[in-house]
Amino acid sequence: MAPSTYNLNQVLKEYPYHHNQLQNRLIQTAIQFITKLCSENHKIIDLLELLERSAKRCLPDRHSDDFIRFSHMFGYFVIELRVFFTVPNQQLSKTALNPNELLAAFIDFLHQIFEEIQILSHEPYFLVSVKGPIKVLQTELKFLITFLGDTPSQHIELEETKNLLTDIRALVNAVGSFAYKFFVKETAAHMTGLDLPLSDLLQKFELLKTKIKEHCITFPKIESGTPTKTGVVSPFIVDSLLDVLKDLMNCDSNRISVVKNQILTIHEDFLYLQSFLRVPHVMEKIKNIMAAIQETKKSYRTGILEVADHPSKQVSFEAQKPPIVEDTMVGFKDEAVKISDQLIGGTDQLQIISIFGMPGLGKTTLAKKLYNDPSIVYHFDKRAWCVVSQTYQTRNMLIDILKSISNVGRDKILNMEDEHLAEQLYKSLKGMRYLIVMDDIWNVNAWDDCKRYFPDDRSGSRILFTTRLKDVGLQASSHSVNNALPFLSEVECWDLLQQKVFQNDHCPPELVDIGKQIATYCRGLPLAVVVIAAIVANLEKKEILWQEVALSLSSRISEDPNSCMKILELSYTHLPAHLKPCFLYFGVFPENKEVPLRKLLSLWVAEGFVKKVENKSLEDTAEEYLTDLIDRSLVLVAKRRSNGGIKACNIHDLLREMCLRIADKEKFVIVIKDQISICEQHHRLSIQSNSVHSYSRLFGLHVRSLLGCVLDPSAFDCCSLKLLRILDFSSTDSRSYNPIGIESLVQLRLLAISSIPSSIEIFVNLEFLFVDNKQVVQIPDILLNMSKFRLLHFRGGAKFSESFLRASMDESFQKNNLETVSFLFIYYENNEKFLRCSPHLRRLKCRLTVFWDSFRKDYRYPTFNFLNLLESLSVSFHLSYNIRRDLTSFPSNLRKLTLRYFDLSWKQMRIIGRLPNLQVLKLEDGDLGGKQWDTDEGEFQQLKFLKLDGVTIAHWNASSDHFPRLQHLILRKLQHLKNIPSSLGDIPTLHTIEVHDCKKAVADSAMQIWDDQRDMGNEELKLIISDSFTTLTEISELRLDISQL
Repeated sequence: MAPSTYNLNQVLKEYPYHHNQLQNRLIQTAIQFITKLCSENHKIIDLLELLERSAKRCLPDRHSDDFIRFSHMFGYFVIELRVFFTVPNQQLSKTALNPNELLAAFIDFLHQIFEEIQILSHEPYFLVSVKGPIKVLQTELKFLITFLGDTPSQHIELEETKNLLTDIRALVNAVGSFAYKFFVKETAAHMTGLDLPLSDLLQKFELLKTKIKEHCITFPKIESGTPTKTGVVSPFIVDSLLDVLKDLMNCDSNRISVVKNQILTIHEDFLYLQSFLRVPHVMEKIKNIMAAIQETKKSYRTGILEVADHPSKQVSFEAQKPPIVEDTMVGFKDEAVKISDQLIGGTDQLQIISIFGMPGLGKTTLAKKLYNDPSIVYHFDKRAWCVVSQTYQTRNMLIDILKSISNVGRDKILNMEDEHLAEQLYKSLKGMRYLIVMDDIWNVNAWDDCKRYFPDDRSGSRILFTTRLKDVGLQASSHSVNNALPFLSEVECWDLLQQKVFQNDHCPPELVDIGKQIATYCRGLPLAVVVIAAIVANLEKKEILWQEVALSLSSRISEDPNSCMKILELSYTHLPAHLKPCFLYFGVFPENKEVPLRKLLSLWVAEGFVKKVENKSLEDTAEEYLTDLIDRSLVLVAKRRSNGGIKACNIHDLLREMCLRIADKEKFVIVIKDQISICEQHHRLSIQSNSVHSYSRLFGLHVRSLLGCVLDPSAFDCCSLKLLRILDFSSTDSRSYNPIGIESLVQLRLLAISSIPSSIEIFVNLEFLFVDNKQVVQIPDILLNMSKFRLLHFRGGAKFSESFLRASMDESFQKNNLETVSFLFIYYENNEKFLRCSPHLRRLKCRLTVFWDSFRKDYRYPTFNFLNLLESLSVSFHLSYNIRRDLTSFPSNLRKLTLRYFDLSWKQMRIIGRLPNLQVLKLEDGDLGGKQWDTDEGEFQQLKFLKLDGVTIAHWNASSDHFPRLQHLILRKLQHLKNIPSSLGDIPTLHTIEVHDCKKAVADSAMQIWDDQRDMGNEELKLIISDSFTTLTEISELRLDISQL
């Protein structure tokens, strides 16, 4: 474990060493390097520990004897640093890096030293003349890293290569000696004349680059298929490989059709690589790939090609949405009753109730049950839930809480300043009896940062923690109540396993004994039971197959009896090959992150994880992959759409730990939390800390994906990531700037940034573009001629540029492959041309206004009936008070329709009602053309979800025949509506009625429908009524409780 240097850094910050800001920054950089490089028993580590203790003693007084002793010790430390300014050897390093990797790491360290010099705010005068040459020197160092290879992993045996590496080491050591000059105790006068040694170094780099060029040109040519004992392979192998790939692409056999998409992608990559790849070990990789392709080609010719690895034992995919089900909870009955009493009874003072226990025990599941319990719902005026996690942000917690308890709109909350957020939260809770759940809180700091925003009016309010640590509740308040969650008994484990595997069926007698044995191996951990249940549920109900699972569990537990991680890893082992990378990919997201469905599927497709299936889009196949992972209890549904589909998902933190461990072991992805190292051999990097400096260097052709957040994207240099396929900086708070060198990333498939790059046309392979803009952006005309686009998303909206308007007058745009577009402004007749060039469009979110039709000589809205594949349409209207027109043409395939700020005639409502496939209808903040809505027979025959929010209607006449399949009815802010049609209660499929902020008569009519349904034996209908002044009340369950009192 690296020693702490907190006090040392404080001393350097408060009492600059020799009053030299530059030296202090460089020394901190050097300390980071040596602590990562050296083993714990190295003498420099011992010296660092002594320095840290000395620094702690001298912090209060810089004039004390302790500070004098610290200064002497620090001077000795700087002298000892000299050895680290030469290329380190393997004996020095605690890592498993080979010599070439150590060389690359040292070059990276030197590059960082010079980077610190470049960003120095108050530079000494002796640096003014050399900052330009130092910048050139940095470029030369980056070139050396690129030459050394993207992931150096093998010793180079060729003699000529060894000689070249010796020359590189010698020159790098000379650069190290030059860099050390900035550390030694010398006056500014001694630091002058730096330009002469710099000039000499740059001349040596020119000579070295000439040798490297000659070396690459003289690669020996090796015949295809002939093994080589050298570390160098001829570049002509790339050409040969391209020929093989071309033959496969031109093949018409059905046997090869499944992998043609992957072959095409590989072919495109090697076309790009052909122009510049001359790195020995990369050429070796190419040779290996070629051998595999040759074998594939040979197999194809003999008619035995196998193109997929889908084990026959696995359950086949079903193209259906997962049902909405509640979490199964077995056990904890006594704990639930006890904690419920603590929440409702006890002191009137604000009190913290804590549920603690190891991960996977079911703390969150129990908290959810309590949170939604009817007695809890009735008791508290306001309830809110927020997820804290290990790397919490106070602002995000306040936003989550405020969204639950306030009537303020979501967008308005998101745009509030921190101070306003806190004030609004306090006012919303003042005088109320409230329950706030803080899920997965790791330390008391999260509570300390926000506790002042929770008023204590002695009304019996409660804060409920779920945490792994008992001390969190104790530290938060001396009056807190802390509840330890026990493990399940063996009987409870078996009950839970049966429920998950057989649901309403009984376990076959021959599986009872082995089933109980499996349940016992889960060691009382509910999460382990759920994950193992998902494994056996996907197997045939045969005893021998269950015995194999039990045997695997037994061996894993015997290896590590104190950890359930081995049990959980069995779920990964049993995944089919195509699902393993999809599961590991959840490691790129921060802990407890709710991942939007569309973003996740786009990432999977861009990564190449999704296999092409005939007559299905890649996104549909990807969603089936996700459904399979959910069915296996490896992924959780975080949010549902109005039609029951998945809107967002996440992963349990214990499974995430397992995911990251496997991903790191397999070099699949690594999470960066402090400093980026060029020695990482992972293909995907996920930056999950705001402390990672934007100027951190990234080199290497091996990096395919870069996701996360950086302090300042505009200072992030992507120039060396030539083969990057995914760049996702959407988690970055800054929304004004894009990274440096983004124009060089021509292989990008997915890009998520803050603005459209000025040279968007160079991204010829781009398929997914997410722009996290606050203000409306302009779409250049060139973007619409990029035929590979599948998704365009503009968070703050996008309108067509003047160049598009001019181009659309003279040119015909080519057809595109877009399937999803949001949020698009369509204001002019020429804008509609874009829609006509998008025949594959399935999801569209837009804002419309009437425009002048030059052919019809009249105003109109754009038409959508030619979009035959359109399934989801969301329209916000920009109304003109002088011109009123109907939006009368919708595609018959439409399944979901959302209209906002509308002014519709009854004629238009009848057109909407007769859409044959419409399942979801949301009408928000608009006028239905009168105060009475009369639905007719034959309308809304497939509608399952109806939401009326802020709609101006007073009378609603409808029958159950008009909505025969309705499941969910939501009425909000209908200030003029008199009542709900009583006949809606006769709809057999009706599951939920929600009434929010409506007149009492509307709530009364909803309650009457509920009463009638209960009398008819319908126990399933759920009624939710709320307004601005009363609590959210689940009346169906509440009345049942009251009747039993």
